[in-house]
Amino acid sequence: MAAKDDDRSTPPPLPAPLAVPVADSHTHLDMQSGTPEEALAKAASVGVDTVVQVGCDLPGSRWAAGLAERYPQVHAAVALHPNEAPRIVLGDGDGWSGQRRSPGGSAALDEALAEIDRLAALPQVVAVGETGLDYFRTGPEGVDIQKESFRRHIEIAKRHGKALVIHDRDAHEDVIDVLLAEGAPERTIFHCYSGDAEMAKVCAEHGWYLSFAGPVTFKANQPLRDALAVTPLDRVLIETDAPFLTPHPYRGRPNAPYLIPVTLRSMAATLALPEDTLAAAIAGNTARAFGY
Repeated sequence: MAAKDDDRSTPPPLPAPLAVPVADSHTHLDMQSGTPEEALAKAASVGVDTVVQVGCDLPGSRWAAGLAERYPQVHAAVALHPNEAPRIVLGDGDGWSGQRRSPGGSAALDEALAEIDRLAALPQVVAVGETGLDYFRTGPEGVDIQKESFRRHIEIAKRHGKALVIHDRDAHEDVIDVLLAEGAPERTIFHCYSGDAEMAKVCAEHGWYLSFAGPVTFKANQPLRDALAVTPLDRVLIETDAPFLTPHPYRGRPNAPYLIPVTLRSMAATLALPEDTLAAAIAGNTARAFGY
């Protein structure tokens, strides 16, 4: 058992480098082992020359903005994660977030969103996110709070002319309903897309970008590959969501931006495209989606 546990904690090997550099459109370097400098160097060695560092709460969003200010290959996204908003308002008695906060009420949410608004104005911040809805971890008592936070993030993104990065977990219909009711920003990105092919077609009709992560490589996820297949090539992005969602065959081991080539090669096979063709398309899409 010990040997198996040790293997799962061991980072996967470096993949063969990509000939055409691409960006990791969604990563959490602050949650990964080692230093950001090490992660960026390792990624660059295999052709991942740009990353979008995504904040999920106020400390993480400030950290993302600071890192992007120091490194030109890093861009920041700032937001309160959908699960963060209810914890701010209702408290976090079980300590799931590790902060054990008491209830702050709507005033605390207003204060937190004002800080996100301030950070979103910074030039190194290219997106507002990850925001959206998550019905997996937050119970019914948090739904209205999530929706209010989502609406306000949409407004912040539009006012600052920044991209919107969406977290959508078990909430597909409601996410789309809110986007259509509020008016989605010109550049809207579904992070770690998890819908089916029909939803992908709806997203394509509205010009939204779909970012695919490690799950698109999992054997059981044929519906996700079907969604990729119907997504217009000019709307496809790629991400790690590291340290989560490590692609096959390394599922369960630590993820990091340097593993983007593993997912990209799987996606190229699904689309019957040369990997260089897909990489070139994704590189252009990511720059256009985030406006850098």
